[in-house]
Amino acid sequence: MPAPVLLWFRRDLRLSDHPALSAAVATGRPVVPVYILDGEAPDARPLGGAARWWLHGSLGALARDLEALGSRLVLRRGPVTAVLADVARETGADTVLWTRMAGTDETALADALKAQGLTPRRFGGALLYEPETVVNRQGQPFRVFTPFWKHLQTLDPPPRPQPAPDHLPAHDAWPESDALGDWGLLPTRPDWAGGLRATWVPGEEAGRAVLEGFLDGPASGYAEGRNALGRDATSGLSPYLRFGEVGPRTIWHAVRDRPHDPGAESFLREVGWREFCHHLLHQHPAMHEVPLQGAFAQFPWRDDPEGLRAWEQGRTGYPVVDAALRQLWHTGWMHNRARMIVGSFLVKDLLVDWRAGERWFWDTLVDACPANNPCSWQWVAGCGADAAPYFRVFNPVLQGEKFDADGRYVRRWVPELAGLPDRVLHKPWEASGAVLRAAGVRLGETYPAPIVDHKAARTRALAALETIKGQGGSARNDDGGRA
Repeated sequence: MPAPVLLWFRRDLRLSDHPALSAAVATGRPVVPVYILDGEAPDARPLGGAARWWLHGSLGALARDLEALGSRLVLRRGPVTAVLADVARETGADTVLWTRMAGTDETALADALKAQGLTPRRFGGALLYEPETVVNRQGQPFRVFTPFWKHLQTLDPPPRPQPAPDHLPAHDAWPESDALGDWGLLPTRPDWAGGLRATWVPGEEAGRAVLEGFLDGPASGYAEGRNALGRDATSGLSPYLRFGEVGPRTIWHAVRDRPHDPGAESFLREVGWREFCHHLLHQHPAMHEVPLQGAFAQFPWRDDPEGLRAWEQGRTGYPVVDAALRQLWHTGWMHNRARMIVGSFLVKDLLVDWRAGERWFWDTLVDACPANNPCSWQWVAGCGADAAPYFRVFNPVLQGEKFDADGRYVRRWVPELAGLPDRVLHKPWEASGAVLRAAGVRLGETYPAPIVDHKAARTRALAALETIKGQGGSARNDDGGRA
C-alpha cells in the first residue's frame, strides 16, 4: 500500500467545498484525517466555553460523515507539529495537507513540518479570496470596508464549491485516537448548555439545512429585517461559518445561483464583512489585544468590575442591553444589532475596555470567531481599521424603541418587564408608580435601576476621547453603523 497522506482538519469541519480534502483524494493514496485540540498553531488562542460545546458536536458530526465514506477521524491533542509528526511516524505518511487560516503563522508551521521530514501542502477554501490577492491600487491591503467590498465585486467569482467525495481511501492500520468524550469539551459542573442544545445542531448537514432554509425564507426580507431584534430575519449561519461546516464559497454561489434578490445580495455584503475581518486578521494577528489605531493604546479606560459584572449578567437596568446579554448566555448567540448596542454601552456608557467585552464574547458565543469578534469590537470602540467613530454613542433607549418597537425582544428575554406598556418598556424608570405596580415591577428589586445615567456617561466618554484625540468631534446619538 502506498504511503498515506495526513489531512489536518482545523476550522474547516466539512467534506464539501474542501480543496485540501479534494487534493488528498486526488493523490490516490490512503487519507488519514486528523483533528488536533488546542494545537491549531503554536500561538493559537484557546477556545471559549460555548465554542468548545459547539466543537464537540461538530467533531462528532464530522466523524460520522467520515465513517460513512469508509474513513474515520483521528483525534489527538498537543503541539501541532509534534502531533502531526507522531501520526506520520505511526502511519508512514510523508505529506500533510491543510486549509490556510488567517491569524496563524503558516510559513513557520510549514517550516517546522519540513524539519520533521514532512511535505506541507496548504490550500485555500476558508475565505472567498486569499488575502494576498486583494489589494488596493497601491498594492496595499484595504483598511476600509466599503472600498474593499466594491473591489471584491469586480473580481472573478470565487471557485465553485467541490462536492464531497463518495469514498475516502482508508489506511490499513489506523493510529490510535483519543475518545471525543475524554476531551471534556462539554460543561458538566454545572451544565449550563441547555439553551445551546435547544437552539443549535452543529455539523455540516445541519449547516446546509440552515442555509437552504434561510434562502427559501428570511433572505428575501433580509435588507429590511436584519435589524429587527424581535424577528427571526437573520441567517443563523455564523457558527457554521466559524467552524467551517459551511464554507463562504458555498454561500456565495448558493445566493448567486438563485434569481436576483436584493435581500440575499444584502446578506452577501455581510459575508464580505467576514472576509474583510479575516483579511485584517491576516495583517494583524494580535487584533484581539492591540487596537489598530495606536492612539487608543493610551485611552483612559475605567476599572469597573461591578459594572462589567452587571453588563455580563444582563443587569444594567437598560432593557434592550439586558435582553441581548441574556440571549447570549442562553443561546450562545446574539443578534448583530444587539451586539453593537451592548458593545457601545460597555465601552462608552461604562467606559470599560473593549477587550473585556471581546473576552466575554469569546467565552460565551458559539460563533466566537478570531477575526469577526475582535474586528467588530474594535469597530464599536472606534479603534479599528474601519471603525465607527468613537464619538458615535448609541442611546440604548432610542435603539430599543427603534429596533424593538413592539417590545417582543425585551419581553422574551427580560420577562420581569413583560407587563409594561410599549411606551415605557425601554425606559421603565419613567413609568409611573401605578404603571409599575400594575406590571408587577419594583425597580431596584425585581429589575435593577439603571447602573449609569446615559446622558452623563456620554459626556464622560467624549471627555475621555479628548485626552487622546485633542478634539472629540461633533457628538451624536447615531443609529447608523454596520449591521
